[in-house]
Amino acid sequence: MITGHVFIATSLDGFIARSDGDIAWLLERDNPDEDHGYDAFIADIDIILMGRGTFEKMRAARPWPYTRPVVVLSSTMAQSDLTHDLLEKVRVANKAPEEAMRMLEIEGHRKVYVDGGLLIQSFLRAGLIADMVITSVPVLLGEGRRLFGKIGSDISLRLEGTKSFPSGLVQSRYRVET
Repeated sequence: MITGHVFIATSLDGFIARSDGDIAWLLERDNPDEDHGYDAFIADIDIILMGRGTFEKMRAARPWPYTRPVVVLSSTMAQSDLTHDLLEKVRVANKAPEEAMRMLEIEGHRKVYVDGGLLIQSFLRAGLIADMVITSVPVLLGEGRRLFGKIGSDISLRLEGTKSFPSGLVQSRYRVET
């Protein structure tokens, strides 16, 4: 069975980026001496589903930072919008969350990293997220792009563990209860 998984950082007041998409506040807090578990997380993932906004923020990064294939879910982008060097690493699909997961399951994928605020919200509403690792960064932004938005009904979470780091980051793992 295919499952969706989240690994993301937020400001203490729940924002994943400033209103203009800027994440410099997050990069400033990144401490290469601390292992926040991303490498272990991604080692267990088959494929990454990314929202268009997140892709637009990352598309110019070189070297390409992702070691897994990336599928960008977008209704406004096409495969022809990709640069030549990304054609074998990224594909674009215009699919609803359920359709995307069905497509990936048929392809043989089992563990999917869901990345991007709006995409995570839509996958949560659809009941397609199994667990979330959320790292809180000790900074207040006051406004920006929220990780969570309207969900329609309560989504119960079970805390599976919390870890703090010397830099002040606090990471919590939640299981989404169905």
